[in-house]
Amino acid sequence: MNLPERIDAFVKLGDFLSQFAQSDFIKKENIPHNDLFFEGFKHQINLANEHNGWFTKENIVYALNGWSNSLTKSNIEKWLLKYNFNQESSKKVAIIMAGNIPLVGFHDFVSVLIAGHDVMVKQSSNDKQLLPFLAKYLEFVEPGFKGKISFTEEKLENFDAVIATGSDNTARYFEYYFKDKPSIIRKNRNSVALLTGNETEEELKELSNDIFRYYGLGCRNVSKLFIPKNYDFDAFFQAMYDWNPIINETKYANNYDYNKAVYLMSEFDILENGFLMIKEDENYASPIATVFYEYYDSIEDLKHKLTAEKENIQCIVSNNVTAGEIPFGQTQNPQLWDYADNVDTIEFLLQI
Repeated sequence: MNLPERIDAFVKLGDFLSQFAQSDFIKKENIPHNDLFFEGFKHQINLANEHNGWFTKENIVYALNGWSNSLTKSNIEKWLLKYNFNQESSKKVAIIMAGNIPLVGFHDFVSVLIAGHDVMVKQSSNDKQLLPFLAKYLEFVEPGFKGKISFTEEKLENFDAVIATGSDNTARYFEYYFKDKPSIIRKNRNSVALLTGNETEEELKELSNDIFRYYGLGCRNVSKLFIPKNYDFDAFFQAMYDWNPIINETKYANNYDYNKAVYLMSEFDILENGFLMIKEDENYASPIATVFYEYYDSIEDLKHKLTAEKENIQCIVSNNVTAGEIPFGQTQNPQLWDYADNVDTIEFLLQI
């Protein structure tokens, strides 16, 4: 199986996913093996939601829409253009996946197979319904993948390299356990927004998507704001308002009520609007239903701070303020070449 064949298989997978990229699933003509897989994947989406209350149909559809948009022939070829795929033999790469948002480890999965390696996946118990089904679809559209994809719940054995994602605590364990293997170990990271006070209403509304999508559970969700002194939060809260129905989601509401009670009992100063709390705090990782904020004296000082603390940061959202920034509203729409932690996964896979 050569690279063009692997690319073609993922393009077909993208076409398959496009049927589930909107709330009303639409069965399309000319999708390979659709009679066998369409209804089955609808069932898996329902199972994912039943198993994990954070995986609402809306959030699963949002993730699937992103992947259907990414897995086009032109997009994949653009992604892979700069690499040399002349490796002589395939290796077995283990992936330990997080389970905070739907298909959160899918990029690593795609990367390993695109690079020509075998993949052994250890999934999170929170996100086990979608990926094995899509892996089976891949094997049908490209039989060359048969025998190259495996899933395990046991101790990882007989692999050549590993990509592992977890908390800071589990990352220390990973680093020790996999010290003799080529590895990418991912730790906790959070995303921030750098505000100047000159943002438009539309930009702040877009920021609300960066904050609330996936209930704020992703590393690309904005969990902290950096703001100038005397920042007026009125426009910010007005822009958040379209997300107010989120408080009707039981799991989110329970977290909101719990964290609000903790803050009030601890006599912390918070501002809130009935579904979102903001709290001045130097930390990057904020609880569900909370966004932290921190004042800055000057943009230049803030840039130095963010550079010094870059290991804690996944994305910086701003508008023409700093290098490498992401536009408002785009944190949950990464391109294939937007690597987690800025570690080039394909380059790593081609060198093992």
